[in-house]
Amino acid sequence: MSETHQDSGSSGDIDLSQFYQIFFEEAGENLDLMETMLLNLNLETADDEELNGIFRCAHSVKGGAATFGFADVAELTHKMESLLDRLRRHELQPNAVMVDVLLESADASRSLLARHQTGDTSPAPPTGDLVKRIADLAAGHMPAPVAAARPAPAPVASPVAAPKPVAPAVAGERHLEIKVGPLDNPAQADAIAELFRDIPGLGTIQALSSDRKEYRLFAVQTVSTDEDLLDLFTFHVSREQIDIRAAAAMAPVAAAADASHGFFDGAPGAPVAAAPAATEASAGFGFFDGAPGAPSAAPEPAMPDAPVEIKASAKPVVKAAAAPTAQPEAATIRVAISKVDQLINLVGELVITQAMLAQNSRALDPALYQQLLTGLADLDRNTRDLQESVMSIRMIPMSIVFSRFPRMLRDLAGKLGKKVDFVTQGEATELDKGLVEKITDPLTHLVRNSCDHGIEMPADRLAAGKSETGTITLSASHQGGSIVIEVRDDGKGLSREKILTKARERGLDVSDQMSDGEVWGLIFAPGFSTAEVVTDVSGRGVGMDVVKRNIAALNGTVEIDSAEGFGMRVAVRLPLTLAIMDGMSVGVGDEVYILPLSSVVESFQVKSDAVSTVGQGSQLVKVRDEYMPVIELEKVFQVPRFDFEKNSDIMVVVEADGSRVVLLVDELLGQQQVVVKNLESNYRKVPNVSGATILGDGKVALILDTGALVRRSRH
Repeated sequence: MSETHQDSGSSGDIDLSQFYQIFFEEAGENLDLMETMLLNLNLETADDEELNGIFRCAHSVKGGAATFGFADVAELTHKMESLLDRLRRHELQPNAVMVDVLLESADASRSLLARHQTGDTSPAPPTGDLVKRIADLAAGHMPAPVAAARPAPAPVASPVAAPKPVAPAVAGERHLEIKVGPLDNPAQADAIAELFRDIPGLGTIQALSSDRKEYRLFAVQTVSTDEDLLDLFTFHVSREQIDIRAAAAMAPVAAAADASHGFFDGAPGAPVAAAPAATEASAGFGFFDGAPGAPSAAPEPAMPDAPVEIKASAKPVVKAAAAPTAQPEAATIRVAISKVDQLINLVGELVITQAMLAQNSRALDPALYQQLLTGLADLDRNTRDLQESVMSIRMIPMSIVFSRFPRMLRDLAGKLGKKVDFVTQGEATELDKGLVEKITDPLTHLVRNSCDHGIEMPADRLAAGKSETGTITLSASHQGGSIVIEVRDDGKGLSREKILTKARERGLDVSDQMSDGEVWGLIFAPGFSTAEVVTDVSGRGVGMDVVKRNIAALNGTVEIDSAEGFGMRVAVRLPLTLAIMDGMSVGVGDEVYILPLSSVVESFQVKSDAVSTVGQGSQLVKVRDEYMPVIELEKVFQVPRFDFEKNSDIMVVVEADGSRVVLLVDELLGQQQVVVKNLESNYRKVPNVSGATILGDGKVALILDTGALVRRSRH
């Protein structure tokens, strides 16, 4: 089998399609990582590690695309690699124009990969202009003058015989002879020569005549190490097919041989121009060195001089290829979300069954059923551990959401002519994947609003005594049973007077005595979503009604705090309502209610005279020098009572939205895991209730919305 062509109809060839999905996923991850590193790159103090990391991302995508025959992606990423190579060698100084072009190239690569992944056969968007811009930047043609750290060696102009060894023109430059082969298809070697043309600063290469057609011989001047050269060459030929030696004296170049092989075009020492078709063919299978039929690395007896040892790299590589166990094991595995959801549902049913068994076993005599009760206790413990493990699979860090905003803000700020710093806090805070997907769009709207309408123009900020660069902060944290996500900016904030004026024009019932919070809440009205408001009221009303509606659908709340001239804060509070949660069961009359355990602070027993009644029938109870509002659940849910003599005397303190209230109940039934069922999709939305669950005896119990109860007490 030849390594340089692909024929799916041949039974002996490798079917690359089985690797497509892995390649697409890894290429996407590399492009995302490259984008993140480019956005975080400090243009003035960029270090080698940063630049090498970006280069490796482009290098990996190019190699994979070439292997699978995606020539358009390979060409684009190859040009990116050329520019990045000059940057990492400090031959060019990175600037904002380069970052813009590289980001645009990453976007174009994603688009091209998506076409290959979906099998789109329509004409691809042209990338010729982008490729040319990258090439111009790599050649040093930039809008702003950029100092090159070390220019590439100038090629020799006159067409004479191959030069004799001279003192290196650049510190560390070496003269090498590189033999490549044996090759089934000599065109494979063209790709190596192509590298010296496309990677500025790599050096120069000349084709030398060889007495055996399956071998190619090159004279090379370069500052690169043998290991660097091997890393580059092995994308096109096997490592065992490369023999690098120091050149004691360079043999004359046979012009006829150069012409016949198409390796050399122009003066000796000039970069080699390989035929495009040959390059594409050779780039196809550089990865599959160990494939059946791959040529072996037989030594060439006709070559003079013993080859120089290259850090003993050839033998370990051969051994690693022969022993699959030497390869590192994958640390992750990709699983469809539907499978995880199914697993969570099954664990939920297991929790219900376990609760039923536990309840039915309470009346058993421990002496007679010791072994059974011990097994049930083990089942309880194992079920809890299983539930926690399964739920953690769906929990993902907020950094997944945050990572999409730096690029968006960079582009938006550039378009608006503003300067913005983006700060994130609490990226490790975890949230259920289902909530993450639903909260992304509202957060995107809030962040865009902060940049578009909150942060002032640089000149306006300077005139107001601020730094010309604004700051937008995105943070996430757990507070009680909720996750709080905040979007803050140090822009101009909201204008109370302008909002009230606009509200009166809209016919809304407002007054000057309204609190700031009530005034800020007016921007959630759909009537404020107009272009005029964007101009006059800093634009915060645009789409805010949609934001609030989407968050309310998740049983969440939106809070606004603003100081005119100093900035604004929007806090989104979401309940951590997962498929399974820990709850406290309380009894009120004959009904059972579930309180999220994360919201419960404490419980205590009081006498009826400890409760004070204030204006309009509101009740307060004093708990350690602090008065808290009392909510009687039997009145909230109108629970029928048959024992009229009974007075509730157990109080449970719950916390939500930063406030505490006391719930009056009849009894505490205990703590247990409960499976959360969506009441709204199965019945309808019920005030003060966030969901329902099935108890061990088969009855349905309501899960209380502690946040709604706290807000109820405020009114």
